[in-house]
Amino acid sequence: HERCFIVPKAVSAMRLVLDECFRWANQRKAFGKSLMTQPVIRFKLARMAGALEAVHNMLENVTHQMDVMPYQEQSAKLGGPIALLKFQATRVGTLIADEAAQIFGGRAITRTGMGSKVEGYLRTFKYSSILGGSEEVLADLAIRQQLRSPESVAPKL
Repeated sequence: HERCFIVPKAVSAMRLVLDECFRWANQRKAFGKSLMTQPVIRFKLARMAGALEAVHNMLENVTHQMDVMPYQEQSAKLGGPIALLKFQATRVGTLIADEAAQIFGGRAITRTGMGSKVEGYLRTFKYSSILGGSEEVLADLAIRQQLRSPESVAPKL
């Protein structure tokens, strides 16, 4: 399950970028006020945080299932959910990259200073979309497994 190693790294990188966005929005002044006072910035941060927490929750759920299921059962039942997890994680990664670039503005494309972590993320976030299977292939795998046997992907809690 190589995808289960890709997703935590992607989630970690997204958390780092989200943290940078919060720092920047609190520090940066525009029109005499902190960016954080702007409702659109708070909306972007909330959208990013909500999507990231949902992916983290999916990751925790799949990790728990992998912990309690024997390997043979994991192989039979978790391929689709893991594929869906990676698909969702990479879509959220794209959202975070886009929103972070908007929050940071020109600083998002500078390799030094406050925008350097966001710039690095913008250069590399697509790798997690490609490694372990492209988004389209994984989304299809998840749905095909669900159609094949709906009860086979029911979580074991």
